[in-house]
Amino acid sequence: MINGKKVVVVMPAYNAEKTLQMTYNEIPRDIVDEVILVDDKSNDKTSDLAKSIGIEHVITHEVNKGYGGNQKSCYNKALEIGADIVIMVHPDYQYTPKLIASMCYLIANDVYHEVLASRILGKGALKGGMPIYKYIANRILTLTQNILMNQKLSEYHTGYRAFSKEVLEAINYNINSDDFVFDNQMLAQICFEGYEIAEVTCPTKYFEEASSINFKRSSIYGLGVLWTSLSYFLQKIGLGKFKIFKK
Repeated sequence: MINGKKVVVVMPAYNAEKTLQMTYNEIPRDIVDEVILVDDKSNDKTSDLAKSIGIEHVITHEVNKGYGGNQKSCYNKALEIGADIVIMVHPDYQYTPKLIASMCYLIANDVYHEVLASRILGKGALKGGMPIYKYIANRILTLTQNILMNQKLSEYHTGYRAFSKEVLEAINYNINSDDFVFDNQMLAQICFEGYEIAEVTCPTKYFEEASSINFKRSSIYGLGVLWTSLSYFLQKIGLGKFKIFKK
């Protein structure tokens, strides 16, 4: 706990057997009370390994629900077990869990309700091996999103995030897509409710076992991101009503 607040790490997993142990070893268990891993019907032994290394809550989907669907299970379980602070960490070891404490303290001390670990604030993205086309797309999308949503974030596309219980209960994330655009829909919902978002600099690693999506899926994701930001803009100026902003 931090300041009497229960800290829960959630790990949306898919074929993470090769990297799960490395990721878990860096979780600061002195402040993290419980860990939840949701296995989205992996083809390897992710669930078995998660149980063997002592992860408290291991949920295995009987059918693959997608990245967004996996996160819904993560956050629903975290709230069910009484989490006050929830940190999503991918078990593919692309992001180091060593930043968990820094992210959590910003929330535990009531400074922010959400914290993003940004690969763009420093030189972590390209230095860590992010493909140049993804870096360029990230910058273009982020600029467009900041304009449409009147924000000043360095990136919207990191998968390393911390939330307060309050912000998770304030939005209807269960209505969002089950695909990768879920992340951006969630950020749009949080911004729509008026919460400010903090960012910390985060190194990242791109290697064979780290999860990634191909060019086609990335393009579909990019279009979904643009539509989400445009929907936010239209809803804010009263020219549209979109279901993701309904409570």
